[in-house]
Amino acid sequence: MNLSTTYLGMNLPSPLMAGASPLSDELDTVRQLEDAGSSAIVLRSLFEEQIVREQMAEMRYQDSNNESFAEAATYFPSAEMFVLGPEEYLNHLRRVKEAVNIPVIASLNGSTPGGWLSYGRLMEQGGADALELNVYHAAMNPNKSGAELERETLAMAHEMKRSAKIPLAIKLSPFFTSFAHFGLQLDREGADGLVLFNRFYEADIDVHELQVTRALHLSDSSELLLRLRGIAALAPFMKGSLAVTGGVHTALDVVKATMAGAHVTQMVSALLMSGPGYLRRVRRDLERWMEENEWSSLAEMRGNMGLDKAPNPEEYERANYMMMLQSWEGA
Repeated sequence: MNLSTTYLGMNLPSPLMAGASPLSDELDTVRQLEDAGSSAIVLRSLFEEQIVREQMAEMRYQDSNNESFAEAATYFPSAEMFVLGPEEYLNHLRRVKEAVNIPVIASLNGSTPGGWLSYGRLMEQGGADALELNVYHAAMNPNKSGAELERETLAMAHEMKRSAKIPLAIKLSPFFTSFAHFGLQLDREGADGLVLFNRFYEADIDVHELQVTRALHLSDSSELLLRLRGIAALAPFMKGSLAVTGGVHTALDVVKATMAGAHVTQMVSALLMSGPGYLRRVRRDLERWMEENEWSSLAEMRGNMGLDKAPNPEEYERANYMMMLQSWEGA
């Protein structure tokens, strides 16, 4: 049974890999992930705010009279909230690289173009095999258009490609006006791959304390559906790689993602709940399903359920939408 795949130009023995999460914080856990069959590991993100904070501190040290950014610093989370600072992150990256023999993908998380993107080069020097740029736009400013947000993301991708030479994947949210069009713009800009989709914290309101509360719940397989739609729309036209993250819990989830056109599936919530060893079970189940259904490799099934198989994808989606509403309205 051939489970091999290629992601960001890297030949991997399977599409199963650990996504960005606390699982990469401890070397013992990182080794367990490798032993259980993770084909690569994505480190948790280093944030734009952490890098800017460090740059600002250095500027204030060099010129104690320079208060240009003092007010902006008050918006950042306290340093104690971050697990690793910029220098600690680079040191941890080096230690992880020494601990395992599988590719290690560093992660940067930000929302605006700027000098902080130069850390991609430092991560490359620290041994990262690839970079994952996690782009998060709150998109809460009514004076900033969707086109402007897209331009900023394209500028970030361009700057990162200029700064570092290792492969670059862009991790996106689904909240773009014309997602497929924008994904292909990133592909043409030189991104080596896209990761679909980012997961966000969920805001709630405590009506008694009159406070906004936040939470990030672990995913389940139902969240995969949105990812399948995005992958299926992009896969027929992308030059680069495609990764699914969010909602991958079972072997069937991996099959669905592959049929939509994904090259790899990143797992986080399932591993946080069941431990690194759960990867072995998913691999066994995947091999068993492929054998029972007479698939000899993932390559031959990849993309066989992409939207290019429909004569007119937009009409196909519209027709399914109408049929679903009609069935509920008649229930």
